[in-house]
Amino acid sequence: QVQLVESGGGLVQPGGSLRLSCAASHSILSFNEMGWYRQAPGKERELVAAIPSLFSTKYGDIVKGRATISRDSAKNTLYLQMNNLKPEDTAVYYCRATQSGRREYWGQGTQVTVSS
Repeated sequence: QVQLVESGGGLVQPGGSLRLSCAASHSILSFNEMGWYRQAPGKERELVAAIPSLFSTKYGDIVKGRATISRDSAKNTLYLQMNNLKPEDTAVYYCRATQSGRREYWGQGTQVTVSS
């Protein structure tokens, strides 16, 4: 069973930065797509950023220009660097991975709170 474990969340001031990590129990090269999603209270889960294939990335409109997704296959880890954080970025951030056969995996989430 694939496990995804997020880390790196916490309290950050507006304008600050943070880097989230998602450690996978399996080789990340076995995944078709990996990405970050977030969910704020009372809102639907939304895309933050994803790596849909080996050489492409996609970003949600709300974080374009402020986020960078990357991965380290040697460490089986997915990263999300976010800069110029805003209070509206406050949410639980989830890591997601997919494999062939419509298999989908989610991490338990990490809380990010942007507040002064």
